[in-house]
Amino acid sequence: MPAPPLLWDIFCQVVDNHGDLGVCWRLSRELAARGQQVRLWVDDARALAWMAPGATEGAVPGVRVLPWARPIAPDLLASLPRADVWVEAFGCEIPPEFIAASARQTGDKGQNGLKPPVWLNLEYLSAEAYVERMHALPSPVLHGPAAGATKWFFYPGFTPATGGLLREADLPARQAAFDRAAWLRAHGIDWRGERLATLFCYEPPALGQLLRAWAEGDEATHLLVAAGRATAAVRQAIQHEIGLQRLLDGRQQLSISYLPHLPQTAYDELLWAGDLNSVRGEDSLVRALWAGAPFVWHIYPQPEDNAHHAKLEAFLDWLQAPASLRQFHHVWNGVTPGALPTPDLPAWRTCVQAARARLHGQDDLATQLLGFVARKG
Repeated sequence: MPAPPLLWDIFCQVVDNHGDLGVCWRLSRELAARGQQVRLWVDDARALAWMAPGATEGAVPGVRVLPWARPIAPDLLASLPRADVWVEAFGCEIPPEFIAASARQTGDKGQNGLKPPVWLNLEYLSAEAYVERMHALPSPVLHGPAAGATKWFFYPGFTPATGGLLREADLPARQAAFDRAAWLRAHGIDWRGERLATLFCYEPPALGQLLRAWAEGDEATHLLVAAGRATAAVRQAIQHEIGLQRLLDGRQQLSISYLPHLPQTAYDELLWAGDLNSVRGEDSLVRALWAGAPFVWHIYPQPEDNAHHAKLEAFLDWLQAPASLRQFHHVWNGVTPGALPTPDLPAWRTCVQAARARLHGQDDLATQLLGFVARKG
């Protein structure tokens, strides 16, 4: 007999609404697709209006988006059944009033016949060695209304000894049915067979250099720029790169389309359309891996201690990146100065598709979470 569905509380504190909220929404949606019930607590859900239209209105069966106010309203807490699983995403902490309300429902030492929730701390994604060491370790709660309980570290990752990556069950079928030309037409993009590059980034130091190389190059390139910081970065680079605007107006080897905010499903399709994708942060990195096209990752910068340098290097090691791809990442992320190497798209594609094949041989994040909760519940 299949296990009965569980009720999950996932807490998301928005720092970067593309990444933190994007991962939590994808996870909530995938758990619901597998028969689970999810309450997604978010302190700022505004980005869901374009990221997942209808999400806050209950358009996805099994997922309820709730406002994470501070404090949470007592009448709301009193009206909710207690969940089977708690998930603290990306270092946020479940508020004490929520924990206290759950403790009252459970009763002293479970006298009300309820098991305590399985409590997970879902961490950031990294390929660094500590992830395998720390994954699935317990963390006793020593203070507060949950004293005596246990949290469990759960680390997404790229190897079988980690928690895996988010991958929807229907993703391969969706990608196999994708029609690039039809998708571009539907989104108003005038594509005439030229190389397609997508750009979702922060402010990469070498952006102006890359735009100039494409504008001066022999092969025509059509750049599809994501809304927000990527659009602002491109416009600023054109303004500050001497003579670049004249090149764009003259040779027209580089054409640029500025995109609106795309729902998550459409962003996946954008990456399927690209011949070269530039992604940033965590969620879009994973989507680029599943897309299987050559990509460059703009890692979230941590300039106070440059901790992102080691994180980038660990990922490139896992990826088994060829020398040109590794050098491109170093210059793109400002790790080393210098000129960007010419992208070797065939070699980069081979590398990415080999990495994707390795990942397909491992259980995805939702599958591993469900298995872990079943063992600990």
